[in-house]
Amino acid sequence: MPDYPQTLPQKSKKPRLHGIFYWSLVREFASTGLLVSSVLLGIVVFTQLIRLLGESVKGLLAVDGVMAMLGFTSLHYLAVLLSVSLFLSILMTLTRSYRDSEMVVWFTSGIGLTRWIRPVLGYAIPVTVVIALLSLVLSPWALSKAGEFKRRLESRDDVSTATPGAFRESKQADRVFFLEDVDVQKKRVGNIFVRSTQNGKEGTMVAKEGFQEIAPNGDRFLVMLNGTRYEGVPGQADFKIVEFERYAMRIEPAEMKQEVANLRAYSSLYLLQNPTPENMSELLWRIGLPVSALILSLLAIPLSFVNPRAGRSLNLIIAVVIYMLYNNVMSVINSWVGQGKINAATGGLGIHLLMFSVMLVLFYHRSSVSPWRRLKR
Repeated sequence: MPDYPQTLPQKSKKPRLHGIFYWSLVREFASTGLLVSSVLLGIVVFTQLIRLLGESVKGLLAVDGVMAMLGFTSLHYLAVLLSVSLFLSILMTLTRSYRDSEMVVWFTSGIGLTRWIRPVLGYAIPVTVVIALLSLVLSPWALSKAGEFKRRLESRDDVSTATPGAFRESKQADRVFFLEDVDVQKKRVGNIFVRSTQNGKEGTMVAKEGFQEIAPNGDRFLVMLNGTRYEGVPGQADFKIVEFERYAMRIEPAEMKQEVANLRAYSSLYLLQNPTPENMSELLWRIGLPVSALILSLLAIPLSFVNPRAGRSLNLIIAVVIYMLYNNVMSVINSWVGQGKINAATGGLGIHLLMFSVMLVLFYHRSSVSPWRRLKR
């Protein structure tokens, strides 16, 4: 009998197709998320830098503490920024796929809408873990360190907080001084101008240089060398002019301010061990941030649908409105929990279960096999 050629079984191309589908989406999610988070972080850093520089000009913050405070503040806002960038990166990527008709290609390849959940979760879960770490651990740590660092800056004496080339008022509001040059390592200052008020008389001192000196009893003095002192009553001509080679002016020590209770700076473990309504409200917000980020990442899949007849930006507007409603309702529920109006478990689970149900309804509505879609056809 003749030998017929045997056909070898061909391997299915579906695993290869699904692998290309998965990794191409994850890479595009990551690149878009990196771009969005960089832009948002840049905006936050710029606005906070302007605020901190304004406080520095007003004398509320030392110049050398601006960058440290900027780092602590940026770390505090990073969890919220990552949550926003996670939602926007998935939404923008899938919206672009609809506009470029890539969705039609994937749907005709046998990949339904629910198959998008796996690549979205592959990208969203690691980001959500980072958001949880920032929200529960790093953000309160940054706020506590920022408060401690600011108290240390405020507890420094007037000479230590002086800015070269700027007039500064002492903490006791009885002196105004100007230092042209400050050498921190040598503890010397140059071209000193001091205006003070004592016993109803105003005195002005000018010296070429000076240095800090510590007395045996621990008192600190600013010793001015080769200067002149002008003293008198404003409006009268009987001013005294005294030239001196050495003049010591006592530097009033600044007291360390007491720590002000900041609920957002408490550790999550402390909030859990002290379940007061206010603590539970703050803890509920920290837990709800990563949970909401994960739900919003899945919610972005049906929200990314683009209807050419309804306009290309309608889905983005609806997505932004849903995101704002979600966060505002979370804030309202957290305030109710803090006021003791509702239980923490009821309020926390209620809003997330509601949004999860909305997500399921939207998936059902956008699914091509739903009875509602068939009825519309």
